[in-house]
Amino acid sequence: MRIENRPVPTGRITQNVLSVAGNDAADGETVLFVHGNVSSSAFWRGTMLALAEQGHRPLAVDLRGFGDTEPAPVDATRGLRDYSDDVLALLDALGIDGAHLVGWSMGGGVVLQALRDRPSAVRSVTLVNPISPYGFGGTHGADGTLNHPDGTGGGAGAANPDFVKLLAAGDTSEDSPTSPRNVMRATYVKPGTVIEDEDALVASMLSTRVGDDHYPGDAVASEEWPGVRPGTRGVLNSFAPTHFRIDDLHTIDPKPPILWIRGEADVIVSDTSLFDLAHLGALGAVPGSPGTPAQPMVTQTRAVLERYGPYTETVLDCGHSPHIERPAEFRAALSDHLKRS
Repeated sequence: MRIENRPVPTGRITQNVLSVAGNDAADGETVLFVHGNVSSSAFWRGTMLALAEQGHRPLAVDLRGFGDTEPAPVDATRGLRDYSDDVLALLDALGIDGAHLVGWSMGGGVVLQALRDRPSAVRSVTLVNPISPYGFGGTHGADGTLNHPDGTGGGAGAANPDFVKLLAAGDTSEDSPTSPRNVMRATYVKPGTVIEDEDALVASMLSTRVGDDHYPGDAVASEEWPGVRPGTRGVLNSFAPTHFRIDDLHTIDPKPPILWIRGEADVIVSDTSLFDLAHLGALGAVPGSPGTPAQPMVTQTRAVLERYGPYTETVLDCGHSPHIERPAEFRAALSDHLKRS
């Protein structure tokens, strides 16, 4: 079997979709994979091939501004809805009444937003190290309380400028700790993990469009520590806590089952995230911290899912990317979930 890609025009934008050649007529239901930030559908290729062998119809989409999908700008004031509305429009364009949605990292937030807005289109959900339902940065407590009313601590200003520069330059080297390759080795996976097809995954990262309308978005200064707050454009602002917040998931009907798979060594989405300025302040890496507590991202997700109801949490010995680091265990958990759904 082989992976093929094709552009799919929708009522919103033209989206690039990966599928397994000859698999369109499979009896299994559609499983749509949604990638995370600074990546693309390429991160799902191995998982897709394995699922196709089991009779499922796996598809993976490039979100806007990533991979080969039309790079339409991101209106961050809509939260993640530019992305989730694209996903729902894709299902409509393909004539898919219901699909199993799998979302990784930022893609987990996209999937949750799609579920919140159109639960009837979702057969099941699998969240893979998802961002918190209360966004990324700028909150504290299990209920996602804002540290400041304007979301200070979240948004595009939290991005590492050296990483952004090297990403824009298409850097594939190992020369800097902030090169995309080294960032993937240090944070996308548990350090020391041997990454299969590493060059292809680096190329996937480098497909990210860089700028105010894409990654990281427009950076806005704040008078409060740590000096940045969410803007209105681009990726990181779209899941800032003032724009993205799903605290009423338990009110939807129907409630498809949710599987939450996460790596216990994740340093990106964590209760002590190395990408959370508040936690970095507590460590002394960002000076001047007034004692702002770290965002308990995992705790927040668990609290929302416990209110929701039908969910299962599976923890694997890996970092941020279980489907890359522990593919056999990840696929087994996903397969079991699909059979039960």
